[in-house]
Amino acid sequence: MARLAAAVNIITTTGPGGTRGFTASAVCSVTDTPPSLLVCLNRNSDSNQAIKDNGILCVNTLAAGHEDLSPIFAGMTGLEGEERFSHGTWSTLTTGAAVLDDALVSFDCRVTQALEVGTHTVFICEVDAVKSNQDRGLLYFARSYHTIG
Repeated sequence: MARLAAAVNIITTTGPGGTRGFTASAVCSVTDTPPSLLVCLNRNSDSNQAIKDNGILCVNTLAAGHEDLSPIFAGMTGLEGEERFSHGTWSTLTTGAAVLDDALVSFDCRVTQALEVGTHTVFICEVDAVKSNQDRGLLYFARSYHTIG
């Protein structure tokens, strides 16, 4: 899988299940009508149940200058839960999930389906709102970061 290039995203959620955020590369578009994405997340992650309980998430696609945020939300720095949001500047759109203000693009979504596949849950999400910025994109390939655009 290390040879499969992918955008780097921080997925956020908030609500009765708690406020969580994690780094993910397993994200892709599903349909344009209605606009929808899928997000894959290991069932052992504490964010998994939070997303199920909250029913919302925001996909924040990282820009070239966000390499420092990725390991924070990947759990590599020891910060947990809401502590992770002390890095970066955050706001909200329609669902209340955290939107990274200078993300390349943020997709504010409602979860419409959760499918259990192997070790992961595949969340199918309809997009409620989008915010985008002009910048270069951040990719993860061969276990390192690369920029495009």
